[in-house]
Amino acid sequence: MAIAGKIKGFMEQSSWIRKMFEEGIRLKREFGEENVFDLSLGNPVMEPPKELKAAMIAAAGDPAPGLHRYMPNAGLPETRQAVANALSPECKTPLTGDSVVMVCGAAGGLNIVLKTLLDPGDEVIVLTPYFVEYLFYADNHGGKIAPVATRDDFTPDLPAIDAAINDKTKAVIVNSPNNPTGVVYSREILQGLADLLKSRSARRGRAIYLISDDPYKKIVFDGVETPNICEFYENSIYISSHSKDLAVPGERIGFVVPHPACEDYGNLMAGLIFCNRVLGFVNAPAMIQRAIGQAQSAAIDVKQYERKRDFLYGELQRIGYDLVRPQGAFYMFPKSPLEDEVAFTRLLADEKVLAVPGRGFGSPGYFRLSYCLEDRVVQGAVAGLEEAFNKAQRRTD
Repeated sequence: MAIAGKIKGFMEQSSWIRKMFEEGIRLKREFGEENVFDLSLGNPVMEPPKELKAAMIAAAGDPAPGLHRYMPNAGLPETRQAVANALSPECKTPLTGDSVVMVCGAAGGLNIVLKTLLDPGDEVIVLTPYFVEYLFYADNHGGKIAPVATRDDFTPDLPAIDAAINDKTKAVIVNSPNNPTGVVYSREILQGLADLLKSRSARRGRAIYLISDDPYKKIVFDGVETPNICEFYENSIYISSHSKDLAVPGERIGFVVPHPACEDYGNLMAGLIFCNRVLGFVNAPAMIQRAIGQAQSAAIDVKQYERKRDFLYGELQRIGYDLVRPQGAFYMFPKSPLEDEVAFTRLLADEKVLAVPGRGFGSPGYFRLSYCLEDRVVQGAVAGLEEAFNKAQRRTD
């Protein structure tokens, strides 16, 4: 076999979104793009805010010499300082530019963090349903994930997390607002998790790190608060990107910010910068760094996502689906009306609606819908969602 057996197996595990993408291509070719409603991908159709566009044009037109040369591996000092200035109030701790490492999106950030922290065999607790790439990112660096089920409302189950911690536990990853559920973790939940990790770290005599994967932080609805983990726990590492809040996923720009009081902070920062280089990301591209440094206060119009959320949630409730109301991000995670959610997503595909089976996120029995799409697609999917639901009900009657 030309490729490693492990990689072949991983490709099969991660293939659900890819399968839906390929099915979408087939259906659009057969029935016409306007007749297929693809709710499987979280690729926002919204355009970047005008402030960022203006900053990108200015960065491209700047005639100053040396703007395209190599830079420090942690990123441009002025951009790092702009991120630090924007984050300090929500972290409830003063940050400087030296606290920030600019990276190629949140994926790049997660990889440099895990490479810096993990020894072979170390475990990283993740909460189901989870972003499937966590499995592969941990494996990239000799570790493995330890999935822990959430409660029925998809919030963390603290006793279950406590029971999962062992001598190999190096970190816990949280993702709030969550992909795929849209659930936001409250201040009380994060404080409880922080208290648990403080206690278990003290008993072990070494830190369990709390890693926050937070690219959806600014996409929240109904006035919901999204506290920063740095407010609650010193051994925390905050990772975010501007893919969603500035609608530039193709630019791959993000940052990593460890709490300044983290255990072994100096070596941690040095390790992050080193891993940024040796993993091949080297540093985030210069032009987009300059642009986002000038646009830290900008954001897309979240009300557009909230309107889409309200429409789709209302229609799913009317039809009879069982689901938790999303508080942020741009996903919904309904319970499948068939026990086998893969079979149900096939019923949806028969109605030219594409969704991702929940087992792709470690949670069989559910399926994910994205609504970061044109209104035509979100609204056009409703008839197929209703017909598939009714077919499933007739099967189970």
